[in-house]
Amino acid sequence: MSDTAQRNRPGTPPNDPAGETAEQFKKASVTKRGGGDPAGRGRTTIADGVVEKIAGLAARDVVGVHAMGSGLSRTFGAVRDRVPGGKSSVTRGVKAEVGEVQTALDLEIVVDYGVSIAEVARDVRENVISAVERMTGLEVVEVNIAVSDVKLPDEEDEEPESRLQ
Repeated sequence: MSDTAQRNRPGTPPNDPAGETAEQFKKASVTKRGGGDPAGRGRTTIADGVVEKIAGLAARDVVGVHAMGSGLSRTFGAVRDRVPGGKSSVTRGVKAEVGEVQTALDLEIVVDYGVSIAEVARDVRENVISAVERMTGLEVVEVNIAVSDVKLPDEEDEEPESRLQ
């Protein structure tokens, strides 16, 4: 077979002055054929509820946060938690708006009496932003925090007592 015929044959490496081997040619052609980086092949969407769960758990981890949500939502949540088969809602007090690359969050929290509300809010923001950005890859553009109540040391929790023992 002539040198020209060998060069023009499909799947055969070209005569390369640098000495490209058949294995190198094969690897290069596979990379080119696939369309580039696998991470860029397709789209990932993240539901609002996913971001809400991540943010809710991250906010609850902050010292000084007693609970999430307003008094009414906490009362209904406590009842729902006690129903057999009911699940606790980690998204209580969290609302997320998720776009393709960014997200914005609104949180409603109850703080413990005696803590600095400004410091707790700052710590919640930092923890939520860190967790959401690390886990989702989304940019958190804002975290709005509404402090709806202060838990006093002598106050009872609003959760109803279980009749079962």
